[in-house]
Amino acid sequence: ITCLDISSGGGLGVSTSTDGTMKIWQAANGEIRRLLEGHVYDVNCCRFFPSGLVVLSGGMDAQLKIWSAEDASCVVTFKGHKGGVLDTAIVDRGRNVLSCSRDGTARLWDCGKSACLGVIADCGSPVNGIAVGTADTSLNLGTPEKPPSEREVGTEGKILLLAREDKKLQGVGLQSRQPVFLFIGSDAFNCCTFLSSTYILAGTQDGNIYQLDVRNT
Repeated sequence: ITCLDISSGGGLGVSTSTDGTMKIWQAANGEIRRLLEGHVYDVNCCRFFPSGLVVLSGGMDAQLKIWSAEDASCVVTFKGHKGGVLDTAIVDRGRNVLSCSRDGTARLWDCGKSACLGVIADCGSPVNGIAVGTADTSLNLGTPEKPPSEREVGTEGKILLLAREDKKLQGVGLQSRQPVFLFIGSDAFNCCTFLSSTYILAGTQDGNIYQLDVRNT
């Protein structure tokens, strides 16, 4: 098992596996409700949308998929990454989603049109984990070089964290695509998360956990 998530209401769980499948189960008793099949090779990551009725997944087949938790159908498949998808994030209620990959990029996708809205970062090194959060108001997130697409919803004032294989933890303005900070750790960063708009946590391959202040990393 590579990843799991619980729906916002707490009723359902979803898990992904190296056997290429995903399972949705009753959180209370572990009873399997649905089997989600469609990825080729390992499925690396999964998460529920805020509604708790829809699931986002990413796999070694370089695809992102959106599934109905109710009937197990795959509603959308996003293609564009050149390597396995390692992590995902959902922007606000989920009109837009984010993914990162072994190909070194983080991408923003429009669920309604199932299209890539842009490459948020191209790191030249696998991006193992991402997280999106509301930035502290004192942080300068930069300005977009061109006006964002009207299909971009909820990206303003957000910062994207990138946990990179090359020992770097990076913060990027989600709407601006501009770098906000770059922190060098002791080993490859595997995962990252927001504690608040100010504090973040990130873990490295050699067993360290870093707590950082985004205003002064």
